Amino acid sequence: MTFILEPIHLIWLIGIGLGMLTGLTGIARWLLGQFQSRIDDRFSILAADSQAWRVVERDLMKLRAELPELYVRREDYIRGQTVLEAKLDSLSARLELLQLQGRRREP
Repeated sequence: MTFILEPIHLIWLIGIGLGMLTGLTGIARWLLGQFQSRIDDRFSILAADSQAWRVVERDLMKLRAELPELYVRREDYIRGQTVLEAKLDSLSARLELLQLQGRRREP
């Protein structure tokens, strides 16, 4: 049995080949469209995250600017407390001195 390729068979084969090629092209375009839409979604999520991080960064910079006005360092607090305690000690010493002088005068 010999297979003879007649012109009608050739036309059918070309038609089937073009149909398959068209189908594959359509599938490839659909896949590329899906890929592109996923990439666009990811970029939009990244843009939203980037905007959120900008807000956080701006708030952090604002805090860093306000912090020196609101915060007292430990060393500064200790120094101020020491000065206060020294003044209270000197006041206490003066009061004791006045009390002693008052007791001496009372007899």
